[in-house]
Amino acid sequence: MDENFHMGKLIRAELDRQEHSVSWFARKVQTEYSNCFYIFKRQIVDVDLLMRISVVLQHNFFIEMSEYMNGIIKDSTDVLKNNQ
Repeated sequence: MDENFHMGKLIRAELDRQEHSVSWFARKVQTEYSNCFYIFKRQIVDVDLLMRISVVLQHNFFIEMSEYMNGIIKDSTDVLKNNQ
């Protein structure tokens, strides 16, 4: 995964935007408080966990991931076309 995409940072930014505490987030996601900071540091997040987080924060992080992936696919397609 490209270093420019970091799901943990996106999750933390959305949590901050909504002005929820890490304690609130931990309770809602059903994880330990300390584990939340591990989630925020992760570049990629397990699909099941990301689904729970998306529901809790009412924010579809899969859309952001999809948009990012579409950009990568487009860039790689452009490179392949230019190399032919």
